[in-house]
Order: sequence, then C-alpha cells, then structure tokens
Amino acid sequence: MHSQSLRDRQVASLEKILNLNHASPEPSPVHHDPSAANGLIPKATPILNSDGDPIWKVLVFDNLGRDVISSVLRVNDLRGWGVTIHLNLSSPRHPIPDVPVLYLVEPTAANLALINQDLSKSLYSEAYINFLSSIPRPLIEDFAAQIAEAGTAESISQVYDQYLNFIVAEPDLFSLGLGKETYWTLNSAKAKDEEIDTLVERIVSGLFSVVVTMGVIPIIRCPRGGAAEMIAAKLDRKLRDHILNSKDNLFSNQGQRSSSTSATPSSRPVLVIVDRNVDLIPMLSHSWTYQSLVHDVLKMHLNRITIETPIDEDNPGKGRTKKAYDLTSKDFFWSRNAGVPFPQVAEDIDTELTKYKDEANEITHKAGASSLEDLQSDNANTSAQHLKAAITLLPELRERKAILDMHMNIATALLKGIKDRQLDNFFQIEESITKQTKAMMLELLNDGAKGNEPLDKLRLFIIWFLSTEQEVSRTDMDRFEEALTKAGADTTALVYVKKVREVTRMTMMTSAPTQPAQQSTGGELFRGFSSISNRLTDRLPGALGANFENLISGVKNFLPANKDITITKIVESLMDPTSASSSAIAKTEDYLYFDPRSANARGTMPAPSQARHQQASGVPGALGSLGPGTQASFGQRRQGFSEAIVFTVGGGSMDEYGNLQDWAKRTSAAGGAAVGIAKRRVVYGSTEIVNAEDFVVGELARLGQEDR
Repeated sequence: MHSQSLRDRQVASLEKILNLNHASPEPSPVHHDPSAANGLIPKATPILNSDGDPIWKVLVFDNLGRDVISSVLRVNDLRGWGVTIHLNLSSPRHPIPDVPVLYLVEPTAANLALINQDLSKSLYSEAYINFLSSIPRPLIEDFAAQIAEAGTAESISQVYDQYLNFIVAEPDLFSLGLGKETYWTLNSAKAKDEEIDTLVERIVSGLFSVVVTMGVIPIIRCPRGGAAEMIAAKLDRKLRDHILNSKDNLFSNQGQRSSSTSATPSSRPVLVIVDRNVDLIPMLSHSWTYQSLVHDVLKMHLNRITIETPIDEDNPGKGRTKKAYDLTSKDFFWSRNAGVPFPQVAEDIDTELTKYKDEANEITHKAGASSLEDLQSDNANTSAQHLKAAITLLPELRERKAILDMHMNIATALLKGIKDRQLDNFFQIEESITKQTKAMMLELLNDGAKGNEPLDKLRLFIIWFLSTEQEVSRTDMDRFEEALTKAGADTTALVYVKKVREVTRMTMMTSAPTQPAQQSTGGELFRGFSSISNRLTDRLPGALGANFENLISGVKNFLPANKDITITKIVESLMDPTSASSSAIAKTEDYLYFDPRSANARGTMPAPSQARHQQASGVPGALGSLGPGTQASFGQRRQGFSEAIVFTVGGGSMDEYGNLQDWAKRTSAAGGAAVGIAKRRVVYGSTEIVNAEDFVVGELARLGQEDR
C-alpha cells in the first residue's frame, strides 16, 4: 500500500474541515494521487443540503490559517468544496447573513474576540469554528462566557481542535511558520526567558500537531542540552499526558495506521530533534538543485515566486513586468525535478517541450487542422471523430504547455541569477571547500570579477572558516575581513560566527564524496544547457533569444558530488546504525531517548533558561547538572527505523531536505528490500525554512552586532 506523505494527510484533514467536518466520501489515496492531472482534489464532492444543493460557505482565516491552506490548496480547490469567498479575520468584512462561515484560526484571545464580534453582528448564518491547535481551557471558558453574555450560542454549529498549525511546502517538508528570528531568540543574550519559553511551547504544539496528523507516536531522540532537549522533554510529557488522560485519544482510533497503537518501537518512526548550531553550513551554502536555486535566487516563500518577464517577447524594449508563479503538487514538472541538479532540469524542459510539440502535431494532423488554434474554430475539413478526440485532449495539452512555459521562464530567471552572481563558481568551490588554502581564499575574496553580490563571498568565507582545519590567526582574520569589506560585504556576522566556530566544529560531519563533481564544457553533460538554449532561441525571437545565448555561455555545467551532510549522517546513525560510520555513531551515542508510551523512558523537565546555556557554556551538552532525559540502552542505540521525522530548531534549509531525501532514496534502493526493511522515508521540518540572505543578514549579523 502506498504510504501517504505528510502533505497528503494535511490535505485530507483540510478537506474534512471544508466539508464541515464530515468524513470525505472518497478514500484519501484516490484524492491525493500526485499523477492526477487536475490537481490535489481531482473530484470535489461537497455535502449537500436537504434540497440536494451544495452548501456554499465563507472561509475566514488568520495569517497562519492562510499560510497553512495556501501552501497546499488553490482557489479552484476551495471552490470545489463550496467556498465562495475567503477572507482574513482581521480585515473589514461585510455581512453575508444567509451563508455559513467556516473559521480556521489559532486559538488566541484576540482571534476569539473577533469571532465574538462577528457573532454579535450576525455577519453570517452559522459558525463552524476550527482551531489550528488545541485551545487552552481558560480561553475556551472565557469564550463560552462571552457567547453566553451576548446570547449568540445558537449561531455556533461546531467547535473543533484540528492540530494543523504547521505549513507543508513539499510532500514531506514542513515548517511551523514561527518567523525568521527563532535562531536569534534562542542564541541571543538579550532574549528573555519568557520569550524562549513561549517559543518552545509553540514548537512543542506544532510538533504535537505533526505527530497527530501522521497518526503515530514516535520514539524521540535528541542531543543533551540546549533547546532540543527542552523541546523533546516537553513533547514527551505532552504526548504522555494525552495518552494517559484521554480515554479516546487521538492515536487510539484514527485507523490511519496499524502501527499507531503498537508498542513495538521499530514499527514507529523516530523523531530526531537537533539544534541549528549542530551545522550552520547548509543555511549558507550555494546549491545546484532546482528547488534550492529557486529558494535562494528567486526567494520562494510558501511555494510562490515572483519573477520579471518581458512585456512583449518580440520587443524587449517595451520593458518588463512581474509575474507570480505557484509551484504546486499538480505541477508534474516540479514534482519530478525539484530535487534534481539544474543542468538535468534544463534537459528535461527540452525533452518535455519536444514531446508536447510531437503530440500537438499528431493531434492536429489526425484532425486535419494546421494548428491547435484551428481546432477551436469551425473547420469543414476536420473529421468529426478525430475532432472529438482532439478537443478532449486539448485542456490537458494546454495545461502542460502552460506549466512548461512557466518553468522555461523560471529557468531563464535562474540562469540570469547564476550568471550575474557566478553561482556555478561558488558552488564548485564549496564542493571542495576543505582543499582551499588561506591564500586561495584571500585571492578569491579580492577578485572583483567573482560575481556582483558581496553576500555570496561572505557566505563562502563563513563556510570555509567553519570547515577548515587550518589555524586562522587574528592577523589572518583581519586580512579576510578587510577583503570582504572592500568587496562590499557587511562583516558584522563574523563576530558571532567566530564565537560559535568551536561549537559547530565539534558536531559537524561530512562524508567524503563517493565521486568527484563531474564537470564538462561540452559533450553529454552539457547537452542540458545547450538544448534549453536552442529551444529558447527558437521560441524567443530576435534579441531575447540571442540574449539567452549570452546568458548561458560561460555557465559551468556539472553534477554535484554525492555526499551526505551532518544532519544526514546523524539521521543515518539513528535510523540505520549498522551501516553508519563509526564517527557518526560516536556523535549520536550520547543522544537522549524518550518513548512516550513507555513507563521508563521519561525525562525530567529542563529549566527555561537551558536553551541559552549551550551558547553560554560554549560546549554542547555541558548541562550535566540539570538531570537529562533517559540515557539510551545499547539495544535502543542500535535499533533501526524505516521512517524518521527530522526537526531543526532555529531554521531549516532546502539543502538539508534535499540531502535527506537523496539519502533515503539511495539507501532504500541499495538493498532495503533485500534485507526485509521497508522503504525508508524521512520527513524534514523546522521552525521556519530560511534562505541564506535572511539567515546571514537577519540573524547572524544581528547576533554579531550584540557581541561587539
């Protein structure tokens, strides 16, 4: 049976909410077949009223509710479930008294006050209230008192806790939407204990919701000390309390998984929680995969990007306009190529365009038309039978062409960014960063021809500084800082990076590449870039086509080396200890073990200030006095898992997500089936998926400013 992704499960939960919490009439696997040409919800089946008509409704959400929905559903999907209009809770809204309202909001006092105002004003006919996480008892009691006082209780049809306060960007990638300051909050001396405690509670709540949505209670592993241990201990306590205190708990009768009620640890996933300082490099690195480049160069947020395109392709002089694109699960090309190196993506665009052109020609030829456009007009020469077949295929062909045109525009924008910033050079240097000497780094920083973005040089230098085994003296550092400043970079972040260097060097692990990065300026590998170049030159007439030729010339074309980064080595040592390297196992040997179903593996609750203790001591895990969770036995340390949820506290990276997916795919194919192990699956999440610019400028530089 096909294992559902986290996105599949979240969409199924949202469908049920949109259907007024009635179970979906169709089984979930059918609903979320990724190969379905027409999207996430192939067949909308809203419940009907007594007259047999659909129940139309208004959807009202807060900011987090908006982000949760917009990442996995589109307006057409909402309409399929009877949503006629969607509005933000905090925006001015006009009365629609004959239509029911469906709320999807966080359970906060401010949101409840706004809902109460709506009820008092009778804006809608009846209310279906859905909270993104469990509402605290004091809040629901206050809300009930306000409703009783206003006499509006009859307007409320439902109140549900939905456990959906997390945002799913890719099939098995999620963030808690906690903003781009979590790393700063957990590492700044200026952050108050109350702020840290509030942040930790929100993280625990989000992880609890992810676990509920997946329908199974995990084994929790984490390093000693820091925020990771505090989150693990609190999540363990929350899951424990829920199982003990709820007669009909969220894991007892979901029917989602047979393993959810099993006490066998190996049939459950392992939840690995680590602090961001375990490895900062993925937050800074230049990547060569499609999704990482889109995230870095085009600043993708909530699966949406905005790029500039010519107003008139035939006349570039008319200027440019901005276009927004959504990269969704119904995009067959993105689903297939998101984690693929960019040159291969370029080749696949060419292959798909050729395939489209051949199919379009075959259809028009059979129907006796000269083009697809002619099929839509009355044409006496077309055979009725062939015309019917052609018109049936037209919508699918058009949709495919629109997707390919979009990716052509994205590829063009990426190539411009790669060329202007020389990202191919930066990526290639980072592939062999430990081989760079101090003299080579200084020469590179002083080279004015290396790209037009000073931040790229700063990112490269920090990666080298955190990776190198060479001794960097104060004099050396002064020279590097001078070169970076001369290049136009703000070196404030280095003040903090110097401080955490020793901490991260103790935890970082990168395996040697199993093969060197392949490079070619011609031959088979370069076919990807040359083919997309020819295709675009044919498609974009005149100056624009020639300009694309200029864009592509000189851009290096190679495939990245196959290597596992720190987070992947940690996950391998916990999921598959028999295959992991001894160095990786040594790093995780001391990880704590929490089993919410066991009476023994229960941790003590750390103090709120513990999260900053790691930074203060300068050594991770230096908190022996606070009483750790449970030390894993030898058998628990060597226990294997086929499924993992990996969570980084303080920011996540597309590079880590991609690297973990590559590892899971590679090791499953390498012999998982042969030894009777189920296919490996890794779900990756963080407090927020943060791109390199936001991480350096918004968090590292801010911490550096405080340490000056």
